[in-house]
Amino acid sequence: MRVLGIDPGSRRTGWGVVQLEGTRLRHVAAGTIAVPEKQPLAKRLHLIHLGLQQIIAEHQPESVAVEEIFFAKYPNAALKLGHARGVALLVTAESGLEVHEYPPAIVKRTVVGRGAADKTQVGRMVSAVLGLKTPPEEDAADALAVAITHLQASRSKAISR
Repeated sequence: MRVLGIDPGSRRTGWGVVQLEGTRLRHVAAGTIAVPEKQPLAKRLHLIHLGLQQIIAEHQPESVAVEEIFFAKYPNAALKLGHARGVALLVTAESGLEVHEYPPAIVKRTVVGRGAADKTQVGRMVSAVLGLKTPPEEDAADALAVAITHLQASRSKAISR
């Protein structure tokens, strides 16, 4: 099973593709869609849309896992994050893929073992789980963690059947 994980953001959207091979998780690819901060929001969302379409076409995931919105301190930032997340959901729907959503605390708990882990801890654990020599950049590491969370959840459901 191949999963695309997405960590949405209006300036930087992280993405990561992980494949389950037997019992092993394999890193396929990861990166960040960075859009110019000075561009209007609509233009940034369009660039994120195009970037995610290209990633799905190139890596052919079977499903997509997206991080849910957390309650932000600044309402305007939360709204912009919601727009970027909406774009991720739209691209997934357009591609005919199943989408799975996970709260940040569940992602951190799955990968690190505690829901309040910081980004550095997530990056280190993602590297360890996937056998990477160096941690990916933060947004890509978060997206890989979302993909890992979905694969772990899928394995748990398969075992309990």
